[in-house]
Amino acid sequence: MHPIRKKAQPVAILMIILTMLLSVPYQAAFAAMVETETMLDMSRGQEARETLKQFMARKDVRSAIVSQGVDPLEADARLNSLSDAEVIQLANQIDQLPAGGDVLGLLIAVLVIVILVLVIIRLM
Repeated sequence: MHPIRKKAQPVAILMIILTMLLSVPYQAAFAAMVETETMLDMSRGQEARETLKQFMARKDVRSAIVSQGVDPLEADARLNSLSDAEVIQLANQIDQLPAGGDVLGLLIAVLVIVILVLVIIRLM
């Protein structure tokens, strides 16, 4: 019987290890349905970001930002860090401006927001 025990011992150890691994608690994956409104909000945020990027790429906007003493790269970084709600709000303000109308008010509002955020970030 002694030779059988020698052959059975590695198998028994393997079975013990496998049993212990199977009894380890695991985290269940939680899946849920994604609502249509959530998907639409995500796409609205992406569209608004594209609108603002096109707006910030204009030469007159860049020159106005530089004239206010804000580095365009910092303004772009801040624009990228805005939440979707903030981006949508700014894009809606741009879209509501009359064609060929007064962009100065919106430009000043965007610059004030960017400057305030930069000041707050530097204070932290």
